[in-house]
Order: sequence, then structure tokens, then C-alpha cells
Amino acid sequence: MERIDDTGFGGIRVIQNKGSGYGVDAVLLAAFAAGETGAKGLPKGSAAPLSIADLGTGCGVAAFILHHKLGGAVMTGYDISANAVDRAQRACVMNGLEEDISFICTDINDIEASAVLDAVITNPPYFRRTPDEPGAAEPDERYIARHETTADISAFAETSAGLLMDGGHLYMVHRPDRLAHIISGLRDAGIEPKEMQFVVPKPGKAANIVLIHGIKGAGAELRMLPQITVHTADGGYTDEILKYYERV
Repeated sequence: MERIDDTGFGGIRVIQNKGSGYGVDAVLLAAFAAGETGAKGLPKGSAAPLSIADLGTGCGVAAFILHHKLGGAVMTGYDISANAVDRAQRACVMNGLEEDISFICTDINDIEASAVLDAVITNPPYFRRTPDEPGAAEPDERYIARHETTADISAFAETSAGLLMDGGHLYMVHRPDRLAHIISGLRDAGIEPKEMQFVVPKPGKAANIVLIHGIKGAGAELRMLPQITVHTADGGYTDEILKYYERV
């Protein structure tokens, strides 16, 4: 079963599985790459459209939102799930964005290096695959979206590096408990982490999301950005998050 949701970003709609949907992670990733959270973001309204890949695109929501925030870009979303890519492609047509955005069904490991892109955004699967856990033997679409079934952090980093031109930007959203692997994977691939930003669910809570900005071929220097808080103490969104959702 499917549903169509209005994202609230310039009338953009996405097609999602009924009973599941995109989270704040995708919105934070787009806001981070657009420079709204304080990171060195991609230029808006560029005379020459930026070329951007979205690795692990799912329903395409991060690609759609970033395209909106930048005022246009040439974007390609990649995902291993044929069902997810089909929904993203249909949403692209529904939004009238097929001239700027396209989607390809493929394993991250099978994407050929081109070294021509300005940027890559990615929301990789957060969790390692544990063979004896429920769903691992015959993984469904939801399991694959959340677990490293064929590609881990290092694979996402290597593929990103192969797509980026020298000086190209990578923007990633992930979990803090994978941070050591993220930094080592990026550096091994030739992408230097330049900016990091932690996200906490509520005041006083530990961070459960981390945003990483890396640059291919850059020198070593990491800047920490101010922490983002998602919810107020009573459970509503903070004004900062509402700003990223473009609701204030």
C-alpha cells in the first residue's frame, strides 16, 4: 500500500509505503547540505547547475528537498530497492522535476566512478547486518533500507569519492555510534571530514544523529558546529527544526 505525502517544501510530494515514511534525518541532511545549519553549504541559485548524487535515495525525499532549497540542481538518486526507485521516479514526474532529477536502481558497489560531480549527499543504512537477527535471512525492503546488506560505510565513502571531482563535497547523515567507522572510511577513500554537527532528540539527551561534511582531497582540519536540538521538552519541534522544515 502506498500514500502520497505533501512535504511542505514548495508543494513537493513524495510517494511512500503506507505505515512508514521519511524522518527528520532527510530534512536535516538537505538543510545541512544547503548551509542552513551553519555548515559550508552548496551555493544556491548557481548560474551553472550543480551536479549532485544522492546515494541510498529511498523515496527521493532528500533529493527533492535539496533541489528546492538550492533553487535547482542536476541530481541523480541511487538505491538498491527497485520499489523505492519506482516510487521516486513516479514522484519526480508528479512534481514536474524529471528534467532535473533522475533515479537509478543499482547497488552502491556497482556505480562507476566518474570524478565529475560537485557533491554527494547520502543517508546510508545505519545498522550493521547481524545474520541471526529477525529479518536478516530474507531481508525485505524496510530491513534493507536500515541495514548494511551489501554496502557498509566504507563502500558508501569509496563510491562517493569515485563520483566526486577534486574539491567536491560529501554530506552524510548517520549515527554517532558509527563515528569512528565513518571518519576512518572517509579518510581511507580520500575524503577529509571538515565539519561535524551533532543532533540531540531533546534538551539534556545524548546525540542520536550526526551530520558530517567532507571534501575530497582536502587537508586535515575538523570544525565542530553548534548542536541541533530536535524537540522541546514537551515534545514539539524546536524553532530551529521548524526553520529547516520552512514552517517559520
